[in-house]
Amino acid sequence: MTSPSRRAVVVGGGVIGQVSALALARARWRVSVVDPSPGRGATVAAAGMLAPGGEAAPGEEENHRLHRAALDAWRDLVDEVAEATGEAIALHRVGTLVVGLDAGDRRLVEQYAGVARGYGVALRALSRREEPAPFEGLSARVTQGVLVEGDAWVDPDEVMARVRAANEALGVEYRATRVRRCSSDGARIVAETDDGPLEGDLGLVATGSAGLPGGLEAPEGTSVRPVRGMTLRAVGPDRYHLPMVRAYVHGRPFYAVGRAERYNVLGASSEESPVRAVELGELQRLVRDGLEVIPELETADLIETRVGLRPASGDLRPFLRELGGGWWWSSGHYRHGVTLAPVAARRLIDAVGPA
Repeated sequence: MTSPSRRAVVVGGGVIGQVSALALARARWRVSVVDPSPGRGATVAAAGMLAPGGEAAPGEEENHRLHRAALDAWRDLVDEVAEATGEAIALHRVGTLVVGLDAGDRRLVEQYAGVARGYGVALRALSRREEPAPFEGLSARVTQGVLVEGDAWVDPDEVMARVRAANEALGVEYRATRVRRCSSDGARIVAETDDGPLEGDLGLVATGSAGLPGGLEAPEGTSVRPVRGMTLRAVGPDRYHLPMVRAYVHGRPFYAVGRAERYNVLGASSEESPVRAVELGELQRLVRDGLEVIPELETADLIETRVGLRPASGDLRPFLRELGGGWWWSSGHYRHGVTLAPVAARRLIDAVGPA
């Protein structure tokens, strides 16, 4: 087997960049990933929900179809990583339980269910009296809900570790440095880094909400803006193997994902802000909503807060844009970077082909 001869430079080592690097390496490209701290952007704060059914929203049918396709792409990604490393990413297909806390919230659940069914999502109405197990640990005020059985979750920390291991097994090079400027002479692309220039035949920018490095211009009508999201990590209620919870709490969204060893990821924070910091009011709202939905959290141990800036496009749809001179830009994945990573990688390979 001949060695890859054409080089691809991936600027950005988040989940989009690293999964795209894996796809390029499998397509016989010689790949370099350039990022001073891979996996420490928006990916680090993600809960890892692969939940096209639970996240169905009005006016987003096209996004919903894309998310449903992502579940199949994830199964392929799990197999590809296992083939390269001998270790698979755990895909937990536990479903999503959608509930409301008060009467107004229950109406929002009904509205959600109408939209989801309109998109073809298979839902099952649940009563706590008849099926108490999915409601374990939830407030006594939550007496009913709808279950989306096909939704799943992954641990983004595990994903990043496993994908990097697969990349390194396939010869992908990692450079822990910052890209200052990108250019092209029409035949070769150049990424100017703090450690010197890096040349290649193909360049992919996957820098999330940070936008484009110097030297590259966004196509007209294409832009991203940062939306801050925060998740809390706590050890307390044991909901491992139980459905993920998506709740409306006095009109506000809230979610909880139960992992092994009583570890819980809590979220639904969303603020239009470029500042990667924890605001006390934002933290208070998330904790208060969590306690209302899952009272047992009152005695939980808070392990950490994580914050990420998610890249939102103008129409909230992900995109892959050709920038010219061999450069491409993959961004706009907003709250769904982990879900859409293998889809983004497939789009890239469909566009650029094998080496």
